[in-house]
Amino acid sequence: MTTDFNELNLHPQLVQALVELGYQAPMPIQSALIPVMLTGRDVIGQAQTGTGKTAAFALPILQNLVDGLVDVQALVVAPTRELALQVAEAISAYGKHFNVRVLPVYGGAPYGPQIGKLRRGVDVVVGTPGRLIDLIERDVLDLSRVRTVVLDEADEMLSMGFIEDIEKILAETPATRQTALFSATMPAEIRRLADSYLKNPKFIAIESEQITVDTIEQRCYIVHADDKLAALTRLFEVEEVTSALIFVRTRSASGDLANELTLRGFPAEALNGDLSQDARERTLSRFRQNQLTVLVATDVAARGLDIDGISHVFNFDLPEDPEIYVHRIGRTGRAGKAGIAISLVTPSERRRLAQIEAFTRRKVSRGTLPTEEEIRIYREKQVVNQVSVWLQRGRCRRERELVAELQAAGYDVLDIAAAALKVARAEEKQRPIAPISAVPEPLPARTARPDQRPAFNPERSGTRRERLYSERSRNERSQGERSQSERSQGERSHEAGMVRLSLDLGRQHGIRPNDIVGAIAFHADIPGNVIGKISIYDRTSLVDVPEMFAAQVLAKAGMVRIRRQPLNLQRA
Repeated sequence: MTTDFNELNLHPQLVQALVELGYQAPMPIQSALIPVMLTGRDVIGQAQTGTGKTAAFALPILQNLVDGLVDVQALVVAPTRELALQVAEAISAYGKHFNVRVLPVYGGAPYGPQIGKLRRGVDVVVGTPGRLIDLIERDVLDLSRVRTVVLDEADEMLSMGFIEDIEKILAETPATRQTALFSATMPAEIRRLADSYLKNPKFIAIESEQITVDTIEQRCYIVHADDKLAALTRLFEVEEVTSALIFVRTRSASGDLANELTLRGFPAEALNGDLSQDARERTLSRFRQNQLTVLVATDVAARGLDIDGISHVFNFDLPEDPEIYVHRIGRTGRAGKAGIAISLVTPSERRRLAQIEAFTRRKVSRGTLPTEEEIRIYREKQVVNQVSVWLQRGRCRRERELVAELQAAGYDVLDIAAAALKVARAEEKQRPIAPISAVPEPLPARTARPDQRPAFNPERSGTRRERLYSERSRNERSQGERSQSERSQGERSHEAGMVRLSLDLGRQHGIRPNDIVGAIAFHADIPGNVIGKISIYDRTSLVDVPEMFAAQVLAKAGMVRIRRQPLNLQRA
C-alpha cells in the first residue's frame, strides 16, 4: 500500500496543500482509487464517509482540471446540503494553490448568488439533486462539457427517492464523461444505475473502522438552530472546560463563532482553510501550550490535529456521517483520561442522532441546559470560592492596607467588601445570559417511536411517507374523488392535537407527500416528523399539523412553494 502522497503522481501543489492540512499518509481508499481516477477510468467505491473518499475523488478532479475553461468541468452530486457544503469546502481546501472555483448549490438557499457565480464561471459544482435540476431547467447550469461526475452516497440518494433525478442530471452530461459512484451498500437499484451509466468501472471496496468511545461522556442538548450560541455560552458557564475544540460545518462559521464567543467573554480562535500555514502553526502552538482554551474548527482544518488533554469536544453543528462524529469526539478522552463530548442538536436532526447512537452502540444522554437562575448561583459560588482561596492563603497584605485606608476614611468594612466583590464581578457584564426558547417534544407516532422516525431535511425525499400515504389513502381513492367544497367543509383531523389544513395543489400538479412535508417544514421551520396525515386528491390536498404549529405554518403560507408553484394554504 502506498504510504506517501508523492508516490501517487499528484501535482506538487496538491501534495503541498495536503501537508499544510495535516495529512501524513494516504488512507486505503486514496491509495487504491486516486491512481485509477487519474487515468480517467470509471470507478465504483464501496465506502462510508469518513474513510477518506472525498480526497480520493477530489484530488484527481483537481489534477485533471484544464486551465482557462469557463465551462463546468466536474460535478459532484450529494444527497444533502450538509454533505454538499462539506465536500465543496474540502475541494476548495485541497485546491487552494490552484485557485479552483468551487460552488455548492442546494435547496433552501437564494438562487441569485448561485446563478451569479455560475454565469461568471465555475470549475467544480457540488450540489443536491433538486437544486441541480432547478438550475438546469433555468438554463443557467450547463453540464454539456463536464468531464467528471461523482455520485456521492448513492444508496442514501436512493433511499430519498432521488434516483430519477440523478438519471435526469446524467442525461445532461456528455457520454464521454468519467463517472465515479460511491455507496456504503450496493442494493439492486444502485447496481442497475451503475450498469446503465458507468463504462467498465473498477470496483474498490474499503472497510470502515469504528473508533472506541468508551472513555468519553457523551451528551446532547436539543435546541433550535437560532439558540445554539446561547446554549453554548450557557454550557461554558458551568462546564469545567480546560481545553475545548468546537466543530462547525463551514470555515465562515468557524470565524463567526470564534468572534461571537470572544465578544461574550470566552476568548476563542478559528482554525480553518483560510489560515496560512504559519498562522495555523501559531494557533495550534498556543492551543497546545494552554495559552488558548477554545478552538473553533472545521473537519478539514482539524485533520492531523493530534493534541492530548482536550477536556471537551463540542459539536456545534452535528456532522452528516456517524464516522465523522466518532473521529471528532475521539480527540478527547485520550491517554486513559476521561473526556466530554457535547452536541447541540436541532429538532430536525433527531434522526441523525439516532444513526450516530446506532453506529457507536451507545446512547447519547439528553441534557437540560442550565437556567438563568442556576447560572447566576453558579457565578456567585465561583466568586465566593475564589475569595475563600485567597483568605486561606493569607497573602493579601497590600489589599489589607487598602481596606484599612478606606475604613479610616469612614467606610464600613462590610460595605468595602461588597464594593470589592462588585468590582471583581464586573467582567460578568460581558457574559449576558441570552434567553432560549423551549423545544417541544415530538408527538408520539402510531407507526414508530419518535426517535425512530426520520427527521426533516429539505433535500430529502419522503419515500417512507409516500408508503404511509399509500396505506392511509387507498380507501379514499377507491371511493372516487369528492368535490373541493365537500372536502374543505367535511374533513377535520380525527387525531387529537392536530389541525387540518387544505392546499390548492393535488395529483394533477404532480404533488407528492414528500413535497408537502418538505415545503411546509422548511418554510415554517418545524420538524418534518411532526406532520401528520396527508391526503392528496386530484386538484387539492389535505395535511394535518400539530395545533401548536398551526399559526406558525399559516403565517408562512405566502412563502411556501411546491415545485415552483405558489401554495394557497388555509384551515380546512
